[in-house]
Amino acid sequence: MNHLENLQPQNVFRYFQEISQIPHGSYHTKEISDYLVNFAREHGLEHYQDADDNVIMIKEASAGYENAEPVILQGHMDMVCEKEAGREIDFEKEGLDLYVDGDFLKARGTTLGGDDGIAVAYALAILDDDALLHPRLEVVITSDEEVGLLGAKSVDLSMLKGHILLNIDSDVEGHFLTSCAGGLSALVKIPTTWREERGRKASIRLHGLFGGHSGSEIDKEHANAIIEMGRILKYIEQRMPIGIVSLKGGLKDNAIPREAVGSIVISSEDAELFRQCIDEITAVLQKEYQVSEPELAVSAQIEEEGVYQVLTASSMQKILFYLRNVPNGVMHMSTNIKGLVETSLNAGILKLDQEAFSVSTSVRSSVGSRKEELADKLTYLAEFLGGEIVIDGDYPAWEYQADSKVRVRAAAVYKELFGKEPVFEAIHAGLECGMFADKIQQMDAVSFGPDNFDIHTPKERLSISSAERVYRFLTELLRSMK
Repeated sequence: MNHLENLQPQNVFRYFQEISQIPHGSYHTKEISDYLVNFAREHGLEHYQDADDNVIMIKEASAGYENAEPVILQGHMDMVCEKEAGREIDFEKEGLDLYVDGDFLKARGTTLGGDDGIAVAYALAILDDDALLHPRLEVVITSDEEVGLLGAKSVDLSMLKGHILLNIDSDVEGHFLTSCAGGLSALVKIPTTWREERGRKASIRLHGLFGGHSGSEIDKEHANAIIEMGRILKYIEQRMPIGIVSLKGGLKDNAIPREAVGSIVISSEDAELFRQCIDEITAVLQKEYQVSEPELAVSAQIEEEGVYQVLTASSMQKILFYLRNVPNGVMHMSTNIKGLVETSLNAGILKLDQEAFSVSTSVRSSVGSRKEELADKLTYLAEFLGGEIVIDGDYPAWEYQADSKVRVRAAAVYKELFGKEPVFEAIHAGLECGMFADKIQQMDAVSFGPDNFDIHTPKERLSISSAERVYRFLTELLRSMK
């Protein structure tokens, strides 16, 4: 990967390259956390590491900046690990295969981890550069952001002195975020019972979907593979007897699932009817999603006759009922901010085993009561079907602050550098700013970052030129805070 040495800013991409070689998916952040601690030690920085892998690094102010308000630089160390079908990689043991494609940095067949590896790379490059002018810097790199802001929830910030927070976890250059939705994760489990049935096993695979971030992409009308697999199964079940053998879909509750697979048992006499059902439902789905999912496909294969373990009729109907009736997608649009999604949820992970059928869902809303209302609906549905629900990772919304000095300063610096006004907006995706606002009194925050497209998918790509401009902006913003 020596070709990355030619990218600018050189130190930023050098650190990004080092990070990419360290496995750092959510729940597997110990190695990268230790890497950050070693960096702090090598640079003589005051630092802290907790049991949840959160790392804080502090660099004192440059000469002449001793009386300036300290600044908190913040990002997260974990990434969403998604890969293309057929791409062989163990995300817990292997690094990423980075390459340059024009103005874009990509990872071959996987997510790039620009969300939020670029924030970590920025922070390390700044801490490594003694020529940069800046106030006291308090760098907070959290763990497990992508699975419910868990690191931000647990991190102790009592050693910090700053009230200005620069969150580097946005993905559109020139668009500065000023508030975000709150959220939670809901895991529904419905017990299953099984029986034996003789027949021909038929496998079904729904694939070719776009996927995307369940916050920023939820309003793009992308198909949810889990929900549509339930629709496919119900369509077939209404036309012929079936028994469900297996079901699986999605990898992360905050990523719209791109693929789902399942297998059923049918009679030999219904083989042709099964093929006809697949053709019919495929045509329906392709017509409905012809714009937002142009590569949607349903593959099916019928195997030889045998004896298989299938769900009992009662268990099968409960699962089909859940998949056909669970709320999913956009629930409410904001009445205060035009075009902003207020409330949504995303069924992100489906599993079926001998004990239970389970679905993990990400719920988001900028209105706390509507977040709780959706959690209540999921609870009611789960309990109605004889199951249970576990609510985890509940985090607050980051509320808009009308009087923000850092927002004014950021706008002035951006306009001076690039000759245009930045855009300030709210976002439906969750950010850690809400958690930090609960811990830091009178916090003044803004969130920004370089152009990074199709995050949480294997198509993720980071604009190299944008990363350079945003780093220039960030260093100039720090310099201006004397």
